[in-house]
Amino acid sequence: MTLSPSLHQRLGIELPILQAPMAGAQDSALAIAVSRAGGLGALPCAMLSLEAMGEELAAFRAATSTPLNVNFFCHVPPEPDSGVQARWHKALAPFFAEFGLDIDAVTQGPGRRPFDHQACEVLEPFRPEVVSFHFGLPDAVLLERVKAWGATVLSTATTVEEARWLEAQGADALIVQGLEAGGHRGMFLSEEITTQMGTLALLPQVRDAVDLPLIAAGGIADASGVAAARALGADALQIGTALLCCPETTISAIHRRALQSEAARHTALTNLYSGRPARGIVTRLMRELGPMAEVAPAFPLATSAIAPLRAAAEATGSGDFSPLWAGQNASRCRPIPAADVIAELAVGM
Repeated sequence: MTLSPSLHQRLGIELPILQAPMAGAQDSALAIAVSRAGGLGALPCAMLSLEAMGEELAAFRAATSTPLNVNFFCHVPPEPDSGVQARWHKALAPFFAEFGLDIDAVTQGPGRRPFDHQACEVLEPFRPEVVSFHFGLPDAVLLERVKAWGATVLSTATTVEEARWLEAQGADALIVQGLEAGGHRGMFLSEEITTQMGTLALLPQVRDAVDLPLIAAGGIADASGVAAARALGADALQIGTALLCCPETTISAIHRRALQSEAARHTALTNLYSGRPARGIVTRLMRELGPMAEVAPAFPLATSAIAPLRAAAEATGSGDFSPLWAGQNASRCRPIPAADVIAELAVGM
């Protein structure tokens, strides 16, 4: 039996529209704006320190009494491999030389933090209504701890097999992420890119396979896209790219210009910026090394060596080495308030 008719009421929101948590592109301001407009605001926590997480949660609670989704990654941090790192540095060395940078000075940064008990300690006093995960689910003990304060648990499925796995492991609802979606793929049962399919192909197959509420994500940017996803079985929609140019985001001027240019029509999956497949606007780095390169170290170890190149290029006004995350449909990226984007999408309900 499906719980689909009451998903947004269950989440405590007026509209079945969820803001995609976009690490590195937003803080609590976007979550507050979306929540005040009737949707579910999200706070991406994978790149936040514990202290920063607490500050952002406090800022949200001070601004609104509406529900909040906090999002985390569930990856297993890899062990650094000196051979892999050496090959990665060799591939990047010509770019470092171009900017007069010393690649030997690159140190391994903190990367992305997977969900753990320390994060739970910060979350529990705030009791966020929704906790969502990328790359699977945390272990059973952590999952039970989250559910103990009444949180609804969401996770991302990119295949039917992942949807079934998440249902069996205790997810309350699924974010069905089509291949069109910007940012990191939520894939976790396989690393094979050919298993990934578009939203409108994936959604009805997952609908037939599980009895959980489904949240469609990927390529939905306007009211007609909302209506199409709803017709194929989506109980709610998750919107990311369409919100990126809103004044409430924190993306750079370079990223904003790219999203509103012809360049945004050409996106690709790439592992160069983090080590995992993620969709973004094609950049010089992606063209010259190939968007999916075997030489890139495992997630999130690719990040630290890219950071100096990104900073040097952006100082000249270039996004050649920047992760310009975007989905395949950036056609509605405009510098308008997030509330206006939500209102336009709601017409398709």
